[in-house]
Amino acid sequence: MSMNDPIADMLTRIRNAVLSRHDAVTMPASKMKVAIANVLKEEGFIKDFAVLAEDGKPQPSLKVELNYGGRKQPVLTGLQRVSKPGLRVYVQRSEIPRVYGGLGIAILSTPKGILTGQEARRQNVGGELLCYVW
Repeated sequence: MSMNDPIADMLTRIRNAVLSRHDAVTMPASKMKVAIANVLKEEGFIKDFAVLAEDGKPQPSLKVELNYGGRKQPVLTGLQRVSKPGLRVYVQRSEIPRVYGGLGIAILSTPKGILTGQEARRQNVGGELLCYVW
């Protein structure tokens, strides 16, 4: 089965795993997904991630370990895909939104790689607005 939007699939898998209180979730890996997982780890929304190469499978898997607080409350409370294959959303540096007044992050695909909105503002670049995370 072909997948039209692998980033939306990644976000949905993470969202469903958080709602079900799973410790980890596995999905097909790609460079873009690994870069998004790296941003989520740097911002503290997930514990860790690993790319697992399995024998017999042509594509490696991405395993994301979810982060919960001391009382088993998820750190990640929401994910929203913004730019979709049917409607791409691009923003300039001055148009990068603040998510929940700075409590969340916007993830952008820029010429300098996958960055948070705050880091893109700091590096003075705009790009495709991939998703919001809070």
